[in-house]
Amino acid sequence: MTKKRKHQEDFQKVKFKVGKKKPKLENATDTTFKTKAIQIPEQLKEDGVLPTQNRKLNIKDLLSQMHHYSPGVKHNALLGLKDLLSQYPFVIDAHLSNIISEVAAVFTDKDSGVRGAAVHLLQFLASKIRAEQIAPFFPLVSAHLSSAMTHISEGIQEDSLKVLDVLLEAYPALLTDRSSILLKNFVELISHQQLLKRLKSKDKLSWMLSVNPNRRETSQQWRLNVLTRLKKFLQAVVDGSSEIQDEGLQEQKDSPHSVRNPVFISWKVHANNQQHIQLFENGGLRPKINSTFRLRSLASVMGSAEKGLSSAENLKGFIEIIIPLLIECWIEASPAQPASILGNLLESESQQLMQQVLSIIHLLWKLTKRHDETYKMELWLRMNYLVDFKHHFMRHFPYSLQETVKHKKKDPCKGNKYCMTSSNSVDHLLLNLTLCDIMVSLASTSTLQMDSSWLDMIRKFVTDTLQDGSKLNSKQVNRLLGVTWRLMQIQQNKVATEPLIKAVYTLYQQRNLLFPVRTLLLKFFSRVYQKEDLRTQRIRSRSKVLSRWLAGLPQQLALLGLRNPELSNQLIDIIHSAASRSNKELLQSLQATAARIYDPLDGALVLLPAEAQRRLVQLVYFLPHLPTALLTALSRCCIMGRISSELAATLIGILRMRSSFAGWKCQVQDNSVNDVDYFSFLFSTLIGFSREELTSLQGIRGKPHISQTQLSPVRLYLTDLDQFLHHWAVTEVICHSLSTIPSQSQCFDILQTGICKYLVGLVVIPDSTAGSVLCAINKLLDQACILSENLHKFLASCCYSLLYFLLTLDKEDAEHVQKRDLLWGSCVSALALLPRLLRLMLQSLQVSRICREELPVVAQLLRILMQHGQLRSHMITNEFLVQQIIKDIMTLKSGEVQEQWLTDLHYCFNIYLASHSQGPGPMNAVY
Repeated sequence: MTKKRKHQEDFQKVKFKVGKKKPKLENATDTTFKTKAIQIPEQLKEDGVLPTQNRKLNIKDLLSQMHHYSPGVKHNALLGLKDLLSQYPFVIDAHLSNIISEVAAVFTDKDSGVRGAAVHLLQFLASKIRAEQIAPFFPLVSAHLSSAMTHISEGIQEDSLKVLDVLLEAYPALLTDRSSILLKNFVELISHQQLLKRLKSKDKLSWMLSVNPNRRETSQQWRLNVLTRLKKFLQAVVDGSSEIQDEGLQEQKDSPHSVRNPVFISWKVHANNQQHIQLFENGGLRPKINSTFRLRSLASVMGSAEKGLSSAENLKGFIEIIIPLLIECWIEASPAQPASILGNLLESESQQLMQQVLSIIHLLWKLTKRHDETYKMELWLRMNYLVDFKHHFMRHFPYSLQETVKHKKKDPCKGNKYCMTSSNSVDHLLLNLTLCDIMVSLASTSTLQMDSSWLDMIRKFVTDTLQDGSKLNSKQVNRLLGVTWRLMQIQQNKVATEPLIKAVYTLYQQRNLLFPVRTLLLKFFSRVYQKEDLRTQRIRSRSKVLSRWLAGLPQQLALLGLRNPELSNQLIDIIHSAASRSNKELLQSLQATAARIYDPLDGALVLLPAEAQRRLVQLVYFLPHLPTALLTALSRCCIMGRISSELAATLIGILRMRSSFAGWKCQVQDNSVNDVDYFSFLFSTLIGFSREELTSLQGIRGKPHISQTQLSPVRLYLTDLDQFLHHWAVTEVICHSLSTIPSQSQCFDILQTGICKYLVGLVVIPDSTAGSVLCAINKLLDQACILSENLHKFLASCCYSLLYFLLTLDKEDAEHVQKRDLLWGSCVSALALLPRLLRLMLQSLQVSRICREELPVVAQLLRILMQHGQLRSHMITNEFLVQQIIKDIMTLKSGEVQEQWLTDLHYCFNIYLASHSQGPGPMNAVY
């Protein structure tokens, strides 16, 4: 029984035989499948290591420390930010939003060290961040700045001005866009509101200056700091407006969209009635549409508070608040005593405060001029503030600066700690000039009698300052001339304006004036002259001082030359303007100085840049007379290449219009250009070289400057390519001018006489001169013209010399290769027009007198002449001469192996000439 149970157990152990494979289980897992890995690089990628500074802190660590309660941690974080961003500037772009927000938040930090570090960091960031980058975050910066300016802590207010300095320097346009808020902050920095008890309605508030004894500096110093920033802010607002005139003297600035398009006139085309001059409104500027309808701008959609000072209502409101405060500041700084022995002396700090007060008022006055109703605004300003200004500002006028000098112990005045002396500097002058500018803007012609008392004070001050103005800088002179111009507009009679003009002229006559000062004076006189020229109807009413100034301009231009091109350009513009108006005094002076201005060696015409040269050439048209010496100088200017060929063409065209051959229907000015002098000018310019230069060329021998042949008595002087092309361009203009003369036969006789007198008989002639003479002959020759024998021989020699030069020219000589087409065309045209010229040239080809090396050149020339279509008929006429030349060549080459060039010559003769002959050909005659 026991054995049976043992065999019936549930879990029996299976015994495997050795060497047999273990059978698979029924629940075994199949592991034959394959797998592949899925790669997601970006998901598993870790953040790169951010750059760190020397304390191993990155940008995130430093920005997080900005919220720490400890001022030392925040201070070190700001220093670390500056260190990190200076080493790795690319971090700024990646974290700009966080950097700006964290730095702006500490503008109002309680610790002064943290605020100072923030200002330094902001100054560093301003040099790295452009305005368009910071623009999206600037409202946040402006909000923190406003919070700092209106903070209860005096230290935070003081540091807010430093932040304001940085932003005004780097982002003035962005800061002025929020002017409505910042202007109120400026007012609150120096004043506080007070309810007017005298008014029944308790809703109107006034502002009065505030005094805070807790500040580290005096109230006057604090107001000076605030007003200095307010002046900078208003200056940025003024600079952002393109419609405001500068200081009352400069003309209205052109907007960036207005472009002046000058009209260029071609004398040649205009003289032939092929070009019409069309005038446009506003002289080429953007047309101004005079319409009562206007498109609604974005500013009209905004509220008045968002417009800032661009709204007339906001500007008036700010003026009503700030002007009383400025007057109170002026009263505190102005001298308490009336004019004493020492004069109206001011301490340095008081002078600075008064200067800021007047500068702010002056900028506000300028802002009022950009509104449409300027006249109404001026009346409102006069009605509300003229009385106060006269009482406070003009009370001690003019003001001078008082220096505080500390003496040594050995000084006899040692009993007094300080001694007052009057300053010899001109720092106080800007204060007086700004005051004058403000006051004269409130006066007008209609109020002249009421304002005569203080206007006389200003007029006397301006006159005295101008007469002793050797130490004035450009800013002071600009303001001074602006006041002078306004005084001249208020009282326009000659009795009042002549002393002012004379005082300005006294300053103008002083030597060693700065260039900006000289420029301002020139602009002032030019503007006065134009204004007087429009208003004056009688010559006797003109200003004598102004006439004297105009008469001295040409002499100044001749003396100035190239020492100051910008000033010379201004002089030329003024001279051109007065000459176009036929100013008698200026034209007489210009006539007397013309020889020095147009001197070909050191005159202003050849020294100044191209644009100034163009204006000087145009002035030739206005000269009353053109004497022989002046025409000689102008011819030399054209010849020497000191002016461009286009400008030389303009000059030649002007002289033709001034001559009697211009074909004017109305009578022109008598004796402006003598006919003999005019022809002398044209001939001298055509030759291209003076008599002295041609004489000096006769001694030059040999290559590379001379091209000579044994068959022609004329040797060619090879000119430079630039000189040749310039001479050729001028020659074409000269030929055109000669062709417009009515009597062509007489013109040709004059040209022939000049060539025979000055060129025939010369051994060396420039290649450009020979080509120019042939070009002129081709242009002027007609059936009525008769050439002399000497001229025929001379032209024949020139033709052969030029053709020989072109045939022996090396193809690698790029400089002279460009002359080929021009010279070849002139020679062929002359030979085609004058058959006798071709015959004389063929007769000169006596091959027995030349060396054997020149024979191929003569053969090539004959072959080309026979092949040329225009010359073929003339060559047939001279067949006997050609045949004789070929026989002479073959005679010299007899007994030698016949070369290819000789075979080509024989072939061309048989093809082009022998077919027209009845006798045997030259080859048959020899063999």
